[in-house]
Amino acid sequence: MADDLMPTPARPRVRRGYPLAVAAAGALLVFCAVLPWSGWQATSSLIDAGVASDLRGIDHTSGIYTLLAGLVALGCGLAGLLSSHPRLAALGVLPGGSAVVLVLRYPPGGGGLRDLFAFELGDVLSIAPVFRFGWFAALGCALALVVLSVLALLRRS
Repeated sequence: MADDLMPTPARPRVRRGYPLAVAAAGALLVFCAVLPWSGWQATSSLIDAGVASDLRGIDHTSGIYTLLAGLVALGCGLAGLLSSHPRLAALGVLPGGSAVVLVLRYPPGGGGLRDLFAFELGDVLSIAPVFRFGWFAALGCALALVVLSVLALLRRS
């Protein structure tokens, strides 16, 4: 009877914050792959207007591979979240690092080296490739994924 009154030792609490954050960053990276990453912008000072054309990330192979890296990172985060080993989320550093490289190698305008050059005809007409908000968001998500994965590895038990 005395044994029933003895308190049982508390199990150590497993922290799930970093695996959840890795999964969220992976999901955001998947979402950012379908946003506009680059495009062409033509402006004219004669009519004080411009025309733009956008390309989504998944319109180029770098964007498709970035989407796949986001799915793998989401899986790593979920594996760390649902398992008894939350440090599995640290494996998200691999798809996160590859996504950083893929996003940085993405050419503006969606084409090759010939598309990197702008065309200007004085103040009359200017045509140039530009990066759009989706490219910056994908780069931010990929960098956040790397940082959160490293933090998931280095956290104290």
